[in-house]
Amino acid sequence: MNLTDRQKSICEQVINVFESGSPQGNYSTISIYRDGPHRERQVTYGRSQTTEYGNLHELIEMYVDAGGLFSDQLRPYLDRIGVIPLADDLQFRQLLRNAGKSDPVMRRVQDEFFDLRYFRPAMAWADANGFTLPLSALVIYDSFIHSGSILGFLRKRFPESPPAKGGNEKTWIAEYVETRRSWLANHENTILQKTVYRPHCFQNEIARGNWDLSQLPIMANRVAVTG
Repeated sequence: MNLTDRQKSICEQVINVFESGSPQGNYSTISIYRDGPHRERQVTYGRSQTTEYGNLHELIEMYVDAGGLFSDQLRPYLDRIGVIPLADDLQFRQLLRNAGKSDPVMRRVQDEFFDLRYFRPAMAWADANGFTLPLSALVIYDSFIHSGSILGFLRKRFPESPPAKGGNEKTWIAEYVETRRSWLANHENTILQKTVYRPHCFQNEIARGNWDLSQLPIMANRVAVTG
C-alpha cells in the first residue's frame, strides 16, 4: 500500500469527519456511548475517537509522558482508565476537553497515536493481504478505527478471496463494504445502526470508480472532504 501524502491525508480526513464531524478533526470532542463491556457507558475521545475501555489509556499515557500542559492533572487517572468507570467523572472529561482545545502537545500526541495504533496496523493488514488501491486503504482503515480490525466473521459472509489469495481487489472491497453495511444496518445495537453512513460513503466512491481518491470532494456523512 504505497499511498501519497495527499491520499493518506484524504483517508484521515474522511475518518475524522466520521468520528468528530470535521475533516481537520476535533481533538477535544467527547462522546458517551453505552458501547463498553456489557453495554457499559464509556468515554470516547479525540480526533478519531478512542475509547475508555479500548486505547484511551495509551493515548493519555503518551500525553503525560510528553509533558503536556495538563499532564499533572491527568497522571492520577492512568491507574483508573479502563478500570474504574469515568463516564460520569466531570473533572476527567473537562481535562480532556481542555487539553484537546488548548494544548498543541495533545494535538501532536493524538496525531502520533492514531497513526501508530490504527493507521499503520491497517496498512500492515492491507499489505499482508495484497491490497494496493487507495480506496481500499480508506475502507480498511475505517474498519480498524470503527471495529478495531477487519472482523473475521464478516469475511466469512462473502465469497471473494483477498488479492493475496488470488481474489480481485475491487470485488473483495465491494463485497466487504456491502456485507459490513448489512451488518451495521441490522445490528441489535442501535448506536451501530446509525453508522451505516460509513459504508454508504464507500459505496458511493466505488460506484464512481474513485479507486485512487482523485475525484474530490468526497462526501463523508454530508461533509465535503477536499484533501
